[in-house]
Amino acid sequence: MEFLNVSFSRFITAVLAVVAAGSGISCTVSTAPERPLSLRWVPNPSQPGQASVKATGIDTNEIFERLVSGDLSIAERSLRVYARPVYESTINAGRSLPSMLGDYEAKDGILSFRPKFPLEPGMRYVAVLDPAEVGVKDRGILTATYVPPPRPDSPPTIVSRVYPTAEELPENLLKFYAHFSAPMSRGGVYRHIRLLDDAGLEVELPFLELDEELWGPDMTRLTLFIDPGRIKRGVRPLEEIGPALEEGKRYTLLIDRGLVDAAGRGLGEEFRKRFIVGPPDREPPEPKGWKLAAPPASTREPVTIQFHEPIDQALAERLIRVTSAGGSVVPGVVSLGDGERSWSFTPLDPWPAGLYAVVVQATIEDLAGNNVGKPFEVDLQADGDSRPELLPVRLSFQVH
Repeated sequence: MEFLNVSFSRFITAVLAVVAAGSGISCTVSTAPERPLSLRWVPNPSQPGQASVKATGIDTNEIFERLVSGDLSIAERSLRVYARPVYESTINAGRSLPSMLGDYEAKDGILSFRPKFPLEPGMRYVAVLDPAEVGVKDRGILTATYVPPPRPDSPPTIVSRVYPTAEELPENLLKFYAHFSAPMSRGGVYRHIRLLDDAGLEVELPFLELDEELWGPDMTRLTLFIDPGRIKRGVRPLEEIGPALEEGKRYTLLIDRGLVDAAGRGLGEEFRKRFIVGPPDREPPEPKGWKLAAPPASTREPVTIQFHEPIDQALAERLIRVTSAGGSVVPGVVSLGDGERSWSFTPLDPWPAGLYAVVVQATIEDLAGNNVGKPFEVDLQADGDSRPELLPVRLSFQVH
């Protein structure tokens, strides 16, 4: 916490008061006009992302005296600010969060707090003042709430795409990726995302609902895991409730408009992905069976791979790389197509003639979570930890 800004004249006054108290000398300390205790937010009209908290009616001389005595924690103990998603109405809703960072100032009977970072639309900021910590007795805890206004002139956020894009998905599908056109707010996503069967009825608890929602760093991609207990054979949820998806049936993934973006607004429109469920996939991917097409030299045509099944989109974009004969990574752009059954890499510069390799990490997954050489359903008791770590697979190709 940065140290409190105290005007020089009031600082000298506080020092004199402490010296007088220690020596028995009578000394009167001037105080600000008495005002009722209050707590409020003061937005900055010229900068919508900024606002400060002001607590008035406090005997700031008491604060100054304790500061002089070395107690620099009084302001942080007495006035705290918390950030919560807009759908949480109290500071105690959901899991506990630490108080915000910011700068404190005590001046003219007012204790102020200015957040260190800009305030985000879509969040509810709650200031909490404990009067007992600032010398005010017989008063309960004070709270003040502020919700920043939405950013102006920005189009409504929508679901831009959901992966996998294939129309037929395996019965033991592991996850979806939902991509949004703008950053979203964290918290409460499972209340607005449902899986419906072909009769329009909601499937019971299909997703693994994590407190730490799986958002990408820019808050535009959400990972939704199907509950593994509804996938793996021999576990209780699958035996008692049944699978989340059943072969031969049609389903709809629904994301409703109540999901809130970073500006505090609901989605511009709901999103529905309809798909049919095929048989379960329990076979690991086999890169050496993939069909690779090499490009001609002196062009920027892509090198392409045709998979024998859809591959996890996010992992395919991250875990497949092209290297030169010397092992250097070739810079370029990756894209997937045909329902994630094909992969292509376009280099930034024309291909020089020579030998290259597509390097596939063994941790890449198909839609059912099977890795190279390792199916998703592993009998740990039978296999133990004796399985050797698999090395990346190299698919060599020549550019002529």
